[in-house]
Amino acid sequence: MTLLRRTARLVGFAGLIAAWALRRSSLPGRDNRRITHFGENTSAEPRRLARERTRRTKVMFSYDYLFIAYSACDSLDLTPYSLEFGWFLVALVSANQKPGIHIAWKTVTYRSVLLTVLAGVLLCSIGMHLAFPQFTDNSIKAADGFGRHLLELVAGTAGPAKSGAMNSQQAHFTALDGTVRVKKANASSWTTADYSIPLEKGDVVQTSSEGMAKIVFSDGTNYTVKQDSLIVVEENSANDQQQTNVAVAVSTGTVDLATATYVQGSKSRVIVAGATASLAPDSAAMVHNDPKTDEHEILVKKGTSDITRNGETVRLSDWEKVNFHAQSAHMEKLKEIGPPTPISPANMAPIFVSGDPRPVEFSWTKMANAKGYRLRISKNPYFSSTIVDRTVKTADVLVSGLEQGAYYWMVQSVDAEGKESVESEKNRFTLIPKEKDSEALRLEVDPFVQHGHVLELTGKTEAGARVMVNGAEVPMLGNDGSFHYFTPPLATGESVITITAQNAKGGVNTLQKKVVIQ
Repeated sequence: MTLLRRTARLVGFAGLIAAWALRRSSLPGRDNRRITHFGENTSAEPRRLARERTRRTKVMFSYDYLFIAYSACDSLDLTPYSLEFGWFLVALVSANQKPGIHIAWKTVTYRSVLLTVLAGVLLCSIGMHLAFPQFTDNSIKAADGFGRHLLELVAGTAGPAKSGAMNSQQAHFTALDGTVRVKKANASSWTTADYSIPLEKGDVVQTSSEGMAKIVFSDGTNYTVKQDSLIVVEENSANDQQQTNVAVAVSTGTVDLATATYVQGSKSRVIVAGATASLAPDSAAMVHNDPKTDEHEILVKKGTSDITRNGETVRLSDWEKVNFHAQSAHMEKLKEIGPPTPISPANMAPIFVSGDPRPVEFSWTKMANAKGYRLRISKNPYFSSTIVDRTVKTADVLVSGLEQGAYYWMVQSVDAEGKESVESEKNRFTLIPKEKDSEALRLEVDPFVQHGHVLELTGKTEAGARVMVNGAEVPMLGNDGSFHYFTPPLATGESVITITAQNAKGGVNTLQKKVVIQ
């Protein structure tokens, strides 16, 4: 009953507003343009004739080009000059005028109509709010959300982003050595590469004869641009489903790349001399392009890749490669012997030596079908000059005569025909002098705990000492010298973990343990 009363009250309120608006717009004598008298009734029965004529007459109100028609059906019961709408009267002509049929119209602007409608809507809204407060609050909230959504659609020049639409991403330098230049897609000049310069679609990276650059893309793919190389970022984008699309063209030189674990449907491609290599997740490859000698090569070190060229597709897996020339009709697929994995000295490992330096042991993993190994040691990561360059038959060797300082080393496999594999990873180590009067430093290491390819290390040294694991400093040590450290993911096979502790007095202690990752 309360709802019915509120509804009846609201309808009555709206009816009063409509009656007032209609009366204001139809009263003659107020801004009327013309009143036409179609005749005068002088007969003895003016009221009866007026009613009969009125039944056959339509009254038209013209609002500029807006017409509203009304039919008078027994509506002049009170006077021949008014219309009766059930429960209210609207006078059409003055009661002082002579009997007859009169047609009157009034011109109303669209602005007046709009203002009248808005006023009616406002008053109706107020009435609705008073009658149904909860319903109107929910309606206002819904209208507000719709309005915001509409504004967002209008504000965006391209409309709402479609599912699967690709958005541009940025790549970044993670390592720079020597001379490296960058030319942005919208620039005509070269600039020196810097860690703060983002790489986008169309950008070009060039390394000199002593330059090297490492780049990481949005999908986690890492590129190592070696000396005398030039690459172009062809694509680097992602969609709202986190699917990425990365493509790099190697115009000249050599590039190593490794893909990460990315979302299904993502693409990671490298382009060389018209051939496109699409790499699977967790894969590694080397690409070489020499336009001068017309030699082009794509080698897969790990994982899989599909190589497409001139409608031909070749699937490559571990240590398989394709060679081709510009005029070659087909790509030549070959099996490559892989390089060993360096073990000791570990990358970034410090080696403490006394006044009489002892030989340094170098070791690496054994490779099937390898008849020998080529070991090279250099003072720079480009190996433009070497201190040691020798071929041995075993997977380890002792090297003497190395002075204090930083060194780089790598190794290659050699098959029965004397053919060498690609280069292994380059490890860096440092020979550091040990003080003669330095005190022995306590260093205790608990048994390693293996979590897949990651090792958990715990131990204890004296309070205030520094601890390094394979050259990386342990960030947190307890007040009593205890430490807890997780290694980065280790490669499958044998690895050497070097733990070094050093105090402010120069005391040093180093422990090494070999581990095998299955």
